[in-house]
Amino acid sequence: MSDSLVIIPTYNEIENIEAIIRAVFDLRTAYHVLIVDDNSPDGTSAEVIRLQQGFSGNLFLETRKEKAGLGTAYIHGFKWAIAKKYDYIFEMDADFSHNPTDLERLHRVCKNGADVAIGSRYKNGVNVVDWPLYRVLLSYGASFYVKVITGMRIHDPTAGFVCYKRHVLENLDLDSIRFVGYAFQIEMKFRAYLKNYKLEEVSIIFRDRVKGKSKMSSSIIGEAIFGVMKMKLRSLFYKKRF
Repeated sequence: MSDSLVIIPTYNEIENIEAIIRAVFDLRTAYHVLIVDDNSPDGTSAEVIRLQQGFSGNLFLETRKEKAGLGTAYIHGFKWAIAKKYDYIFEMDADFSHNPTDLERLHRVCKNGADVAIGSRYKNGVNVVDWPLYRVLLSYGASFYVKVITGMRIHDPTAGFVCYKRHVLENLDLDSIRFVGYAFQIEMKFRAYLKNYKLEEVSIIFRDRVKGKSKMSSSIIGEAIFGVMKMKLRSLFYKKRF
């Protein structure tokens, strides 16, 4: 039985799903993988079911009825992981923008004392490959904005490559998380920060997806920009519930 679970949310990732699963299982550490699929019409869930025949007891699938947002997919996965008593719980994209080998580095940082390990694109400069300049500037600018508003000294608060120790997730009120898009990543880190958990960044190289279609949209960007201020105000006026 592994003590570590990698949660990978998917929607139409048929081009990447087998390769990313095999890449995780090829690592030295014995990770389990949970795919949370939003009923992808391209057959992602069916492909995971096929792969389960070769990874019995290590590969799991939760299929939701419809596309309901990145944040709710992760919360679904977090609750599943808590119920199964995994000690280290990871977030990772399906499209290889996060290098699976870096799971080992995040894992090591949490084992050495961090409560949350963050795969950071901006800890040591800008480590992003194959993004257009406007997207780099938007992402980097959003990270700076979040630091100013929240007070967190994190270079990459929107990062989606993260390791949580189970007790962190157990002590956050997951049902009260408001954001469902990429701002979900900010809210999770901010809530952990307010509870004085130790957040540590690990410098990674982030690569844009080669296969499949990006899920980024203007509404997701708007949630991240305008929602952060509301989040900060809620944390001030509703401390006990935040």
